[in-house]
Amino acid sequence: MAREFTAQMSMHRGRWRLYVVLLNTAERWPEYGFDRALPVPTFTERMNALSALGFEPVPGAAWQWTEDSGDPEDPASPVVLIAAIRVRSWTGVAA
Repeated sequence: MAREFTAQMSMHRGRWRLYVVLLNTAERWPEYGFDRALPVPTFTERMNALSALGFEPVPGAAWQWTEDSGDPEDPASPVVLIAAIRVRSWTGVAA
């Protein structure tokens, strides 16, 4: 059975990036850079990025968007959007 992880997508240094969170490990988190700020990567682009990293959404998973703040102490600070989805190591087998 494939292990499950959380993949997140956020803006970093003016560009969107997608990464898979690997907790309790010293391994480098797999990351995919979209090399742009706009437009926001499409569903298809995100799925292709996950595949390139060797992951796929777990059955029934959907992207969830969260609004955060660049500075939690300042309500006027810029908004930071983070997308997340549960993923598993790619099995290569259609469900």
